[in-house]
Amino acid sequence: MRTITTPIIPTHQTFAKVNAPHELHLEAICVFAAIGFFLDRDTYWKDQAVLSPASQHTLDGDGYLIDSEPWFKWHNTPQAISFNDTLDAFSELFETIVKEQTNGKQVILPLSGGLDSRTQAVALKQLDADVFSYSYAFENGYPETKIAQLIANTCGFEFEDYVIPKGYLWSVIDDLTNINNCYSDFTSPRQMAVINNLQGKGDVLSLGHWGDVLFDSMNLPQLSFEETVEVLPKKLIKRGGLEFAQALWQYWGLQGNFMDYFRSRISGLLSKIDIEDTNAKLRAFKSLYWAPRWTSVSLSTFKRIAPISLPYYDNRLCEFICTLPEYYLTGRQLQIAYIKRYAPALAKITLQDHRPFHLYNYHFDKVPYNLPYRFLKKMQRVISSIKGLPYVQRNWELQFLGRSNQEELLKRINDRDFNDFIPKELVTTYNNEFFNKDTLQYAHPMNMLLVLSQFYKTQVHG
Repeated sequence: MRTITTPIIPTHQTFAKVNAPHELHLEAICVFAAIGFFLDRDTYWKDQAVLSPASQHTLDGDGYLIDSEPWFKWHNTPQAISFNDTLDAFSELFETIVKEQTNGKQVILPLSGGLDSRTQAVALKQLDADVFSYSYAFENGYPETKIAQLIANTCGFEFEDYVIPKGYLWSVIDDLTNINNCYSDFTSPRQMAVINNLQGKGDVLSLGHWGDVLFDSMNLPQLSFEETVEVLPKKLIKRGGLEFAQALWQYWGLQGNFMDYFRSRISGLLSKIDIEDTNAKLRAFKSLYWAPRWTSVSLSTFKRIAPISLPYYDNRLCEFICTLPEYYLTGRQLQIAYIKRYAPALAKITLQDHRPFHLYNYHFDKVPYNLPYRFLKKMQRVISSIKGLPYVQRNWELQFLGRSNQEELLKRINDRDFNDFIPKELVTTYNNEFFNKDTLQYAHPMNMLLVLSQFYKTQVHG
């Protein structure tokens, strides 16, 4: 026997065998099709499970899971503490974590125009770390690298910028399939386009994943349990995902209907979280089930570059969040106050989600104050579109659209063997809807069809 202890937010999936028939878990695959990640311990197979977070697991000598006991449970026990004292505590804890993860190493820091990596930049600057930073932008997209470069220059970090090019996916898709084992879509981890540029740039990657969830509120009113069960699926299901999941459910002849099954799964998982406050309860839900099964899956691509560290994943930071009054987390207050306190020059650099505003005036990002900027940006997009350079906001636009991309995509999802798993008529329907009618509505189903085709080719038919 052996024991495996998983952290509060695992950085990778750990698989174990369970006693069940070796069959495809079709209900779980339908959930995957709807929301883009597998729920709870689910995998593609009924006789395989992923070890739950924050638990101690006992496995027998053959790798079968015998028992799991949680060593930590998310809670909401806010302390009577002032905001300044909270900021002091956060500053000390965050910098301690970052120092432990990076001390004496050359750090590779991905920078964006948002708050999480900017908060890391402040901590690394405070610690006088040796930092190589980089950023990337979509070809014909918003040049977020300009904001990142301003942050790097202000901190004195080395910096390089990259462009995510059109159609890179098809040269790396087989490698990416091996990396994520088809537990995530292939267009979300856009870092796959630039990892060759980052080889040898440092000793450790400091990643800012999950800061936006821990240090913000969902701004929901207090809801009953039943209301929460109704709200959560709307936050989880991707555009076009429900229709796609229902189509698969019907084709595979599964009992009942998909939404009843999905709602019952959500209800069961929510009932295990002993937190009354709606926003804190949903933060815990996302940290238990979304972070380990979606966010962490994409981390495997970064491991091709260097060992990774994630300050926001640290057990101590998760435990710290459970002790804070919810209103201290609303609107990213702690991160904003931290940046303003220790790096006012960084606070004056444009915040990407509120451009052209920064941390001292972002509250003016509303009508009528933001109308001139919105009008200017719209005119720029119109002009670019007239020139035949449509504005790109999402990676799938660069990887799926255009003749050569379309040929590569269809070659994979129209495979005859794959049609034994997903019927040709369903694939054809989504092809037509995506390429001829509404790309935005049907992009997620196309992403899922590509993932499922790679899964079937490599793990079932292969």
